Amino acid sequence: MAKFLVLVIDSFGMGTMDDVPQVRPQDIGANTCAHILQAKPDLRLPVLEKLGIINALGFSANVMQPNAEANFGTADLQHEGGDTFMGHQEILGTKPKTPLRIPFSEVVDIVELALRMANYQVERIGGTLQYLLVNQHVAIGDNLEADLGQVFNITANLSEISFEQVKKIGSIVRDCVSVDRVIAFGGLMASSQQILDAAEEKLGIYIGINAPKSGAYDKGFQVVHMGYGVDSQVQVPEKLHSCQIPTTLIGKVADIVDNPHGVNHINLVDSQTIMDITLDAMKQPGDRFICTNIQETDLSGHAQNVERYADRLMVVDNNLANILEVMTPEDCLVVMADHGNDPTIGHSKHTREKVPLLVYRPGVTGVQIGHRATLSDVGATVCDFFHAPAPQNGTSFLPLLKAQE
Repeated sequence: MAKFLVLVIDSFGMGTMDDVPQVRPQDIGANTCAHILQAKPDLRLPVLEKLGIINALGFSANVMQPNAEANFGTADLQHEGGDTFMGHQEILGTKPKTPLRIPFSEVVDIVELALRMANYQVERIGGTLQYLLVNQHVAIGDNLEADLGQVFNITANLSEISFEQVKKIGSIVRDCVSVDRVIAFGGLMASSQQILDAAEEKLGIYIGINAPKSGAYDKGFQVVHMGYGVDSQVQVPEKLHSCQIPTTLIGKVADIVDNPHGVNHINLVDSQTIMDITLDAMKQPGDRFICTNIQETDLSGHAQNVERYADRLMVVDNNLANILEVMTPEDCLVVMADHGNDPTIGHSKHTREKVPLLVYRPGVTGVQIGHRATLSDVGATVCDFFHAPAPQNGTSFLPLLKAQE
């Protein structure tokens, strides 16, 4: 009755990838983990330290030290840029494709028409570049936090409109466009003017809402991620389902990964709540794959808030201790990330960084997982662990762990 838990600390990168000077020069020098630890020299995360976070980082950035008994490695992002949606699809076995890049201005006409035909009130806001304001409380435009041109945002004041209505608007937009992702989200705001005041232009071709500035993340945040062109049949949940192994997705990963046969805990942001649900899932009888996303670290990176980021890491670390206590010799844990989001780099976007792979199996120590070419190696390892068919992408590192048993 084995459990395999993949815990994704969203945006907890380990330093820039080798191609950054060529493809993302704005990320040169980024190292989310190191810079947070250096800013907090006395911060100790004892469980992550035990699991090998300093081993993966490659140097001691504060009081924390490497652990000779840790099983650790790192992984590059195979997808372009540094994207949560594509990062999780990659983790679960999808081979990334080159994303479509298109500014919202190129589809604004078709989106406006579709919304009007669905009887929504639509206004154009702006000058040469324009975003859409729907029913006075919902803005539609470019995502300014992810890689520009790959994602459209729908930002709503949930004090004035229900999240169900926001999702309906999102579905209409999703049907109109072919970008990788449409994100429909909102929060409880004192006034929808906060959304209008947070409008920004980038590079002369992108216009949208600065989500952190709008206050959408601050209170009552809800979100759904609507992807495009991802084949769930080649991913881990479907491969496991073919062998009667259930999948539980918790937090942001449940919003962005298709899991029709399993349990999905969606619209969760609070880290403590997410870790409580994860612990409960680990205690349930039977075999199960669990994938959990901790989103508040990523939100702290976007807000360029080192203190908040460090605080969320402490919440994760404290709760990891409880998870290790309930693990049996049959279980396996992987702690990783999906990209970086260095709050000290000088911009509020994701950073293209390699990520840690910290692996815990009771009785298995001192294994070097190495530097992996893709996040999909984790998904391939999950399928190997449960003797299920391999996903589309990735190479299992389970044999390395078995060799040490």
